[in-house]
Amino acid sequence: MSVPDYMQCAEDHQTLLVVVQPVGIVSEENFFRIYQRIASVSQINVRDSQRVLYIRYRHHYPPDNNEWGDFQTHRKVVGLITITDCFSAKDWPQTIEKFHVQKEIYGSTLYDSRLFVFGLQGEVAEQPRTDVAFYPNYEDCQTVERRIEDFIESLFIVLESKRLDRATDKSGDKIPLLCVPFEKKDFVGLDTDSSMLLGLKRHYKKRCQGRMRKHVGDLCLQAGMLQDSLVHYHMSVELLRSVNDFLWLGAALEGLCSASVISHYPGGTGGKSGVRRLPGSSVPAEAANRHRPGAQEVLIDPGALTTNGINPDTSAEIGRAKNCLSPEDIIDKYKEAISYYSKYKNAGVIELEACVKAVRVLAIQKRSMEASEFLQNAVYINLRQLSEEEKIQRYSILSELYELIGFHRKSAFFKRVAAMQCVAPSITEPGWRACYKLLLETLPGYSLSLDPKDFNKGTHRGWAAVQMRLLHELVYASRRMGNPALSVRHLSFLLQTMLDFLSDQEKKDVTQSLENYTSKCPGTMEPITLPDGLTLPPVPFTKLPIVKHVKLLNLPVSLRPHKMKNLLGQNVSTKSPFIYSPIIAHSRGEERSKKIDFQWVQGEVCEVQLMVYNPMPFELRVENMGLLTSGVEFESLPAALSLPAESGLYPVTLVGVPQTTGTITINGYHTTVFGAFSDCLLDSLPGVKASGSTVEVIPALPRLQISTSLPRSARSLQPSSGDEVSTNVSVQLYNGETQQLAIKLENIGTEPLEKLEVTSKILTTKEKLYGDFLSWKLEETLEQFPLLPGKIATLTVNIKVKLDFSCQENLLQDLSDDGISVTGFPLSSPFRQVVRSRVDSKPTNPPESSKTGDFSHVKTLEAVLNFKYSGGPGHVDGYYRNLALGLHVEVEPSVFFTRVSTLPATSTRQCHLLLDVFNSTEHELTISARSNAELILHAGECQRMAMQVDKFNFESLPESPREKGQFANPKQLEEERQEVRGLEIHKKLDIHWTIPSLKRRGEASVEGLLNQLVLEHLQLAPLQWDVLVDGQPCDRGAATTCSVGDPVRLEVRLTNRSPRSVGPFALTVVPYQDHQNGVHNYDLRHAVSFVGSSTFHLEAVQPSGQSACLGALLFLYTGEFFLRIRFHEDSASKELPPAWFCLPSVHLSALEARA
Repeated sequence: MSVPDYMQCAEDHQTLLVVVQPVGIVSEENFFRIYQRIASVSQINVRDSQRVLYIRYRHHYPPDNNEWGDFQTHRKVVGLITITDCFSAKDWPQTIEKFHVQKEIYGSTLYDSRLFVFGLQGEVAEQPRTDVAFYPNYEDCQTVERRIEDFIESLFIVLESKRLDRATDKSGDKIPLLCVPFEKKDFVGLDTDSSMLLGLKRHYKKRCQGRMRKHVGDLCLQAGMLQDSLVHYHMSVELLRSVNDFLWLGAALEGLCSASVISHYPGGTGGKSGVRRLPGSSVPAEAANRHRPGAQEVLIDPGALTTNGINPDTSAEIGRAKNCLSPEDIIDKYKEAISYYSKYKNAGVIELEACVKAVRVLAIQKRSMEASEFLQNAVYINLRQLSEEEKIQRYSILSELYELIGFHRKSAFFKRVAAMQCVAPSITEPGWRACYKLLLETLPGYSLSLDPKDFNKGTHRGWAAVQMRLLHELVYASRRMGNPALSVRHLSFLLQTMLDFLSDQEKKDVTQSLENYTSKCPGTMEPITLPDGLTLPPVPFTKLPIVKHVKLLNLPVSLRPHKMKNLLGQNVSTKSPFIYSPIIAHSRGEERSKKIDFQWVQGEVCEVQLMVYNPMPFELRVENMGLLTSGVEFESLPAALSLPAESGLYPVTLVGVPQTTGTITINGYHTTVFGAFSDCLLDSLPGVKASGSTVEVIPALPRLQISTSLPRSARSLQPSSGDEVSTNVSVQLYNGETQQLAIKLENIGTEPLEKLEVTSKILTTKEKLYGDFLSWKLEETLEQFPLLPGKIATLTVNIKVKLDFSCQENLLQDLSDDGISVTGFPLSSPFRQVVRSRVDSKPTNPPESSKTGDFSHVKTLEAVLNFKYSGGPGHVDGYYRNLALGLHVEVEPSVFFTRVSTLPATSTRQCHLLLDVFNSTEHELTISARSNAELILHAGECQRMAMQVDKFNFESLPESPREKGQFANPKQLEEERQEVRGLEIHKKLDIHWTIPSLKRRGEASVEGLLNQLVLEHLQLAPLQWDVLVDGQPCDRGAATTCSVGDPVRLEVRLTNRSPRSVGPFALTVVPYQDHQNGVHNYDLRHAVSFVGSSTFHLEAVQPSGQSACLGALLFLYTGEFFLRIRFHEDSASKELPPAWFCLPSVHLSALEARA
């Protein structure tokens, strides 16, 4: 016996072997179609019996193995079925002849045979024959299964007859000696009838009886008589053991084991899908308790056996379990049988198959370690010189058996040996495809998966060195197969999953090989499906480079969209009627964990920042690196980068443009490394920190770019709100100077600019500003809207710096050091007083320490102009953009007012305002007011200027909105009133300065300089008193002429401008003469006479009311006379301030009457 059957299992001992073969030329497809239908009839119930007959079909069986049919009957071919094509009657004789020739090959053992003829019709096909079946074609053959059943029944008849024939042999008859092929030469010429060999004769007879008992046991097992076979096997074992017939003793023990296995495991041990169960042979629950180790082998009297099996009268006494081996004894008997087989060199195949059967039984019993011992023994069984194909089969079966018992790595080892055997040097045409297929099957045993996702789950499993070797062999095998795509995929997998275990030199070698492969066949991200249905998933290079952090970047501040506050929908959900729901809040929290709270804009470049590093010992070039997105149509703008060897964390920014609106999700990135394309998903990146991956893309907005006429500032403003300023400009102005800032607004986007709002915010809070720092007229600019893409509009902004013009303490100190008196000016004269220049008193080259003080007077103002604009589809959805222009203004002092005071004027409605002006610039400066001539001030010079001004009616100024409020702060109200009064005074004075050399001019304001006392002097009294002489007002200082002897009408008129009722008042008119020497003459009884009383009475005057009193006086002599009007001190006048009773002086010149 030369060819082992590695698929053998214990239950095959009860099967009848039937060979199915083609005769002539039959297509493989048609043959196996009929073969499968034939093989489906694998067991039938014997008529009028509870026995089941099992059939084992083979389409190829070596005739040498058939010679061992007497040793084990399941190896004997007892049936032959041939399939042939015959389409004409002429070919029929030749076909039937081939059938007979085929039968002769197995003729010595055949019980019966059949011929299935397809395609022949006519007279020949109509002849009734039991051994031939005719069918018109392969489709119209419904009776194949039925004919096979009839064929099996015929086999059973022959089998049963042989069993009865063997079982009825009597002890007196001569029993033939059954032999295996290699024993026949040992018994040639042996005379067993000689009396001189009496001892040998008895020995020979026991041998014949023992072998025959074993043979009958095989026939009983095949005939479905399990218990009878057990009895015969037991008897055979005892007989053969007594004569040391070890080969056949091993066969008897193996038959006993097979029968016991069939009894214990009705489902079979070969792993077949069909469950084999003997009718009525179910094992009771308590049978396992009886199958204990060391169970006795009970021999029964041969007289208990009949031709039809065990005598019914003794069957109950014997008991089924007493003849059946326990599971533990089965393995012991297998070991014993195999030890006997090992004594015979020619029984190597039998020994090997016995080991395989024992392993299958141990696998059912889950006794893996003992099974491995049997397999280890099978490995070292020395057979004849095997062909390469037989070696491959042997190693493959060993691998499957090791897999069966759970030795996965050992199974993979033999599978790999089988793969290498497929491409052995001795093979003229190496089977690289078979080698590749077997190598793939070894992967699970080495804890190796071809899915790179499995390598992201915790620590590495398996031996990395063995895995790398196996992957290299897969790469080589796929290349020899002529499939470079497979080579690229496996090499990429090796580089991705085994990168941590590769040495620096191995990394270089692998990457160089990968580049060579990808130059012919670039690596893709498409799954590769093999012919056997296995799919190789794509291998993204997530470690080339390694990404540690992913961050979606917001748009630049000037391009970020904002939601209009008056529109619904910003972070507010209107779907739920509840104010708060924990379920909704939880779900929103999960969404926010991935969704970022800023927006991108359709058509605008957006950025994603990755922190990467290169783990390779050489420079890594990454090409075509871009973003992978979903949800929105997205145009990725690929980038290329080169990372130095083993670099640290390196920032990489990937950009793209969303083309549509919606919610965009950044799924990952794609790269091209070493010629292999990779799609790396964020979810598959181990240890990556991501702040979110989902962003809302809003409709397109216009894009505004601003440019100014001012130079850019090196200093960047930082508003307290956190907003960034895109553009910063700077300008240097003198205090009080105004400059125009021309701003060009250019629409550089693709959408029309429809709406524009301009606001300003002053960042400097230390300095007090007066007036509007920034002012503009937006109406002229809006006339050019909508601003189409590429168009430019202009906006003019007036920058007016008006800080406090009062002198600072440090400057006063400087002036005092220079000898300039700033507090002791005489105020008796309203004329100017010139003081010496500061420049003349200072040294020509001052020390360095003194220069720093000159710059301390420079003030800095910072403001931000915000341009809020919108347009296009984004405006429809309520979005706008904000562009900020930072303005940095350095304010140098121009002039200072070191002192402010007042003097009364000749008119009660006027006064003299005295201002001490100091030129703090380094240039000559002229200063002028509305009604005064220019005053020239040299650098560092201080002069006094006096102005006669009309008093101000502050009560007529409009009230501020704060004054109308209910909860106004009194202190703030008073400050606001002073600001309003100071502004009114500034407008009336209209003080300007000019620097001719620089052609620069500005204004000087007294706002913030005027204290309460000065304001009171500049304010019209709430009670306005007018004195009229003959109907002419007397308030200009000039004398009013009158004639001596003529009565002069005198009228005192009161206008109440206060908010309260005043009066009544009593006034007395007292005339006097001024001698211009400080002496006033009040004794004018002989010069002036009153017509009526000299005391006037005024009734109470309501607010905004008016009252008057009339009188007359008569001058008796010529001269210059003055009238003094004195109030009587009563309760009404004491309640009011004295400043309210300021009456004009009356100067009368009495002249001679004209003739």
